[in-house]
Amino acid sequence: MSLYTTISLRKFIWPFRMALLDQFTIKNFGTLKYFLGIEVARSPRGIVLNQRKYVLDILTDTGLEATRPSLTSIKQHHQLGRLLSPAAVDVSAYRRLVGRLLYLTMTRPDITYVVNVLSQAMQAPTKAHEVTTIRILRYLKSTPGHGLFFPASTSLSHTAYCDADWSGCPLTRRSTIAYYFG
Repeated sequence: MSLYTTISLRKFIWPFRMALLDQFTIKNFGTLKYFLGIEVARSPRGIVLNQRKYVLDILTDTGLEATRPSLTSIKQHHQLGRLLSPAAVDVSAYRRLVGRLLYLTMTRPDITYVVNVLSQAMQAPTKAHEVTTIRILRYLKSTPGHGLFFPASTSLSHTAYCDADWSGCPLTRRSTIAYYFG
């Protein structure tokens, strides 16, 4: 940030803070380091948001901290949507784990697709879905500190990525499309 931006931000924040102090009791805890399970690391290059401790807690709770890591989070050309025969799976444990993985997708866009596929099977998960959740956890073990990086330098250019898989959904044979703007 430039000096001008810092001064103008202070001019805005100080009256706002004083107005809040008039109405509420506020404590200043200093620089943000950890909030709602998200670790905030600052450097001159930018800010990194990750959920390393949350990943390690999930691995500990599931008993998979000693498992071998995986390089990918899902098999290529998976057939999870086509499985129609449910096997004996603890549905409540599956839902709880997928819910925790959904919260993790805030800082881990690399597992968003897999967690989305698994969350579509919340009503009747199969053994293949359970195996895939274990594979995600093995992948997370290999990359616990990954997260989002926001650079300090600002540019006015944006990058967009798009991918399409024609007739990619195994259930509806519809195209699946994904896009990302950064």
